[in-house]
Amino acid sequence: MSYNSILVIKPSSLGDIVHTLPAVGAIRQANPKAKITWVINPEWAPLLRGNPHIDHVHIFPRGEIRGLGVPGSLLPFMKTTRRLRPDAAVDFQGLLRSALIGRLSGAPDFFGLSDAREGSRWFYNHVAAVDRCGHSVERYLKLAELVGGTVDPPLHFALPTGDPLPRFDEHPPFVLLHPFARGRGKSLSDLAIEQFCTDLTPTRVVVVGKRRRTFRPPENCVDLVNQTTLLQLVRLLRAARFVVSVDSGPMHIAAAVTDRLISIHTWSDPRQVGPYNHNAWVWKNGRLLRVSELAAAADDFRKGRAFRRPDLPQVVEVVRRELLSQNA
Repeated sequence: MSYNSILVIKPSSLGDIVHTLPAVGAIRQANPKAKITWVINPEWAPLLRGNPHIDHVHIFPRGEIRGLGVPGSLLPFMKTTRRLRPDAAVDFQGLLRSALIGRLSGAPDFFGLSDAREGSRWFYNHVAAVDRCGHSVERYLKLAELVGGTVDPPLHFALPTGDPLPRFDEHPPFVLLHPFARGRGKSLSDLAIEQFCTDLTPTRVVVVGKRRRTFRPPENCVDLVNQTTLLQLVRLLRAARFVVSVDSGPMHIAAAVTDRLISIHTWSDPRQVGPYNHNAWVWKNGRLLRVSELAAAADDFRKGRAFRRPDLPQVVEVVRRELLSQNA
């Protein structure tokens, strides 16, 4: 099965877009001459900069579709989508709006996931059987295989190198902390952020993320909260000697570019939404495990608790040990 043009539908979110990259790479490998277009929200489009598997991006104006302004924002998108006429559409989003985009494109072959929601399955004529409890990367690879892609390890996440930050020196080495997430109870407390930085003195700790800053940065802390673009964040994640992050989109970028990562999970199951990197670390319910150890662990990772200040020493100990091994 080979196509001349393919429409990839995955408008959001940040982590899910990262998880889709290997699947799109597999589709490209099976269709080297195809014109591949990716439907994506504008805020995440920079993540596809320089992607060798994508020919065009088709911006879905998600943020503009609200209230009385819907027709003015949506009609131009709909007209452009109708003109695409791809040979195949692949819906990695699995929602009603993404299924409607695929149907609107006029693709004769429409591929989707068996666990798609909101009735979107009824729009597909090819459905990939996936485990709804499986990791998103593996679910998306199943869909790529249905389209004809071959999955050859190791997986490749085609992420941009990122943009340097003005007036920020990447030397001396630093640890990057991303302590904020939108989900209830996912973010670290101000006291935990301050204590983490203090415990790593004299190592520089760069704190990043998007939210109102209320913590007091210690002397060894570089406060870049609300001061980085998406591509600048990618650059920082690549440059950091180690990354500590709560369960979030930036954590998934980190997992794609480095093994030197601890992902902190409070209420989420790391087997489903954790870092897709066997060498990364996961904190859950007071324990630190390698991702490679999760499958054999007897823990019920569906249950969780908050991350507290008494949990910090074991995280700091792993970071210190990893930094020492890099210097050896």
